Amino acid sequence: MPQTMAHRRTGGIVPVLAFAGITVAVMQTLLVPVIKDLPALLNTAPTNATWIMTATLLAGAVATPIMGRLGDLFGKRRMLVTSLAVMVGGSLVCGFTSDLLVMIVGRALQGFAMGAIPLGIGLMRDELPREKLGSALALMSSSIGVGGGLALPLAALVAQHADWHALFFGAAGLGVLAILLTLAVVPESGVRAEGRFDLAGALGLSLGLVLFLLPITKGSDWGWSSGTTLGLFAAALVVLVLWGLMELRMKAPLVDLRTTARREVLLTNLASITVGVAFYAISLVLPQLLQLPTATGYGLGQSMVVAGLCVAPLGLTMMFTAPVYARLSARYGPKLTLMLGMLIIAVGYGAGLGLMSAAWQTIVISVIVGAGIGLAYSSLPALINGAVDPSETGAANGLNTLMRSIGTSVSSAVIGMVLANTAHHAGSVAVPTMQGFRISFLIATGAVALGLLLAVFLPRGRTMSTPQLVATSEEAAEPERDTRAVPAGPGPRAGFRGRVLDPAGVPVARARVALIDPRGRRAGTALTDHEGRYSVAVPDGGAYVLAAMVAGHAPSASSAVHPGEDCPVEVDLVLTTAAGERRAAVQS
Repeated sequence: MPQTMAHRRTGGIVPVLAFAGITVAVMQTLLVPVIKDLPALLNTAPTNATWIMTATLLAGAVATPIMGRLGDLFGKRRMLVTSLAVMVGGSLVCGFTSDLLVMIVGRALQGFAMGAIPLGIGLMRDELPREKLGSALALMSSSIGVGGGLALPLAALVAQHADWHALFFGAAGLGVLAILLTLAVVPESGVRAEGRFDLAGALGLSLGLVLFLLPITKGSDWGWSSGTTLGLFAAALVVLVLWGLMELRMKAPLVDLRTTARREVLLTNLASITVGVAFYAISLVLPQLLQLPTATGYGLGQSMVVAGLCVAPLGLTMMFTAPVYARLSARYGPKLTLMLGMLIIAVGYGAGLGLMSAAWQTIVISVIVGAGIGLAYSSLPALINGAVDPSETGAANGLNTLMRSIGTSVSSAVIGMVLANTAHHAGSVAVPTMQGFRISFLIATGAVALGLLLAVFLPRGRTMSTPQLVATSEEAAEPERDTRAVPAGPGPRAGFRGRVLDPAGVPVARARVALIDPRGRRAGTALTDHEGRYSVAVPDGGAYVLAAMVAGHAPSASSAVHPGEDCPVEVDLVLTTAAGERRAAVQS
């Protein structure tokens, strides 16, 4: 494909997908400026009004891994547009009502759009050339913080000078614009996963997540030792264990737990939880400190809009760190940039313990913490993408985004409890204290220190200039991943199929088969089933290399030619048991 054509095809993808991510992120902070007024606006009790925020969180947690998997199976752009369309529908529902139950339904539909983040990351990996991918993934991954930081002052301005329902109509307008831009600029990915959608797995994961997150978000209202809270946690444990056992038996699971259990994937997801805790802590503490009256002795007495503007640098700094991350990651790798980001977050929160006496000091804290979170968030998709197949990108990043959401949920619950237990009560009004703010910052620092410890044990990524086949005694390594999907034209043709066998002729299950085109780029991938069978489509006729890898065997590679017709070509691959032995392949 000529360079000019490639440039036209990919030139607008990054800003459009980043805009879609920012639009989705707006949903999380849309109601923060009016959250204290929701009981009066909806004519309900404060405990009922909290469901407006809880519904979005729960829906987002459920939708994120499910939409990622649907995107892998049926097309990432298609599912991205679907997510945004559901968000627009939810925004319109909320814009035309002041009824609590209807508002909860609308907010749940808005939360459904959270699946757009991993879908955007997957599209970038499939479509962009390698030189653009680092900064693009960084920007997409940081869009949650960018959207939240920018939306806070704008939402405060609207809420202060207009009907609060205008917030939802503005969100619907952003969603429609994101849909139109996506359809006009972003191509559909040609990378598809094998298998069917795991409906039972989706229902089981959804139930388990709701049972787990519900007591986290409502525990402070129900009581952490109440029967309801403890019972829901116990039920979540049972459901998630049974779900995991079921997923391990599925041929095409919603979440490949074997992949998730790899050290690099598992540790990255656990580190994501700690970064989520650190990210949300500053969003909870600084706006309250800024808006408390000066009569308290430590409050800064700022308006809602000024408080939003002081916190806005958090999101802006995250956006500006994307190109910085790309350069650092290219030289030192995403593991070291993740560790650097966590160190900067710790410095920011440490400085915040003593810089809380003026509005300009909160801006300094926001800038430092935002820079650290930007680097940390930008590193996460690169670590995940480097450990999974292109056909698993959507689901894997969906699970990683879910881990971040769990971190923000835990942060909200724990810091909310700390601020409530340390508050000074003036009549019926609870006023947060400086002690509570400092304890909250210490919790965030402890969380990021734990994340830094986890990051230390991440394996350092390999850098290869050309595709290679390497094997270790513990797991089969993979050829260097190409970040672009080969254009599929009107649709992928029937390609190669066959079996992967060991030297004795026994089928090898769960072997990874990669299709490499004449340019050395990965054009497709597949996993063998329990009978050792695989099938991988080709974008066009021509010469290819088929490479098979699995733990315990040396890799096997075979050259094969596809005539370009819609008929499969049979190629069996035979693995050897030692890395130094001759690779063998049998073509039939």
